[in-house]
Amino acid sequence: MATFKHIPTNGEKGKITYNAGIVSGIVSLAVSEVNGVALLYKNKKSLIKRGNTKKEGVKINFEKDGIYVDVSIQVYYGYNVPDIAFKIQQNIKHNVESMSEFKIANVDVHVLGIIFQEEKAE
Repeated sequence: MATFKHIPTNGEKGKITYNAGIVSGIVSLAVSEVNGVALLYKNKKSLIKRGNTKKEGVKINFEKDGIYVDVSIQVYYGYNVPDIAFKIQQNIKHNVESMSEFKIANVDVHVLGIIFQEEKAE
């Protein structure tokens, strides 16, 4: 569990504790906001799908100098892969740093494949 101590200036005392799952959720949200991306998920049968299953594409390491994030994605056909990866990095950094007190040290984006849309039968 990651812990961040915050002592308010108005004299109140206390600490704020973030669970690693909270940060993982923020990262997943940041990735889903980028068009043309599918984050990898894993269900009980080890198939890669999207839904209410375990997040397989997000790995987070908490270090002294910040959070190191590894994201594994698939990109839809027709989108520019370097642009998508850059947008994901920017979005993760912005969302995590604005929604929590953590700083992002590094974001690695791993593109594992391309998703081709099936042609509709006429």
